[in-house]
Amino acid sequence: MENIQLIETDDGSSSLLNVVLNETYHSTNGAIQESTHVFIKNGLQFFAEKSKANTVSVFEVGLGTGLNVLLSIKFSNENNFKIHYTSIEAFPVDWPTASRLNYISHLKDESLAFYFQQIHQSACSEEIIMSSHFSLHKIKNDLLSFPLNPNQFDLIFFDAFAPSKQPEIWRYKILEKIAATLKGGGVFVTYCAKGQVKRDLKSLGMAVESLAGPPGKREMVRALKLTS
Repeated sequence: MENIQLIETDDGSSSLLNVVLNETYHSTNGAIQESTHVFIKNGLQFFAEKSKANTVSVFEVGLGTGLNVLLSIKFSNENNFKIHYTSIEAFPVDWPTASRLNYISHLKDESLAFYFQQIHQSACSEEIIMSSHFSLHKIKNDLLSFPLNPNQFDLIFFDAFAPSKQPEIWRYKILEKIAATLKGGGVFVTYCAKGQVKRDLKSLGMAVESLAGPPGKREMVRALKLTS
């Protein structure tokens, strides 16, 4: 892809650099360790343990390299946990670019190769059944204009580019839209720990936690939507 460069992060896993924004898709301290810590351990695993449910509906802001989807499939397979996964991305990474990422070899699980290819080559705007426990619905659209239904999702992975690079995605109106689409008791997780983001989430009636971040980052944020 034009203006996209392959990079290696400090844990040995790949990421991409958007040359125009001068922004990486993951922490340069480690792509897989960041996604695992923020979105799987403190998001998906936390929700599964908290809710005692055996199924979850996930909405991801920023499909990017597909790493969060891949790690969610891995969690689903290993824990017999059913996931309905929806992800929105205005500028999807093409397969020739994604195929150069080393996630499969880094995770040492060749069974994930088939899923990773499906993540990037499946059609948008329709639900794809990837396994008996996992479905994926990709949306090629802009979060700013795309309508979301209230009380639709259990878990939000907010993985947009940083506020300094993509400020429009982190505005109050967008966070309000995201909070509204969460079910009562739902969970919002992001790598970003900016004070304004935390204040906005609190003003939207969310219970906000500042948690230890992944290696190289002091904090991350998790917010719970209070049940009425």
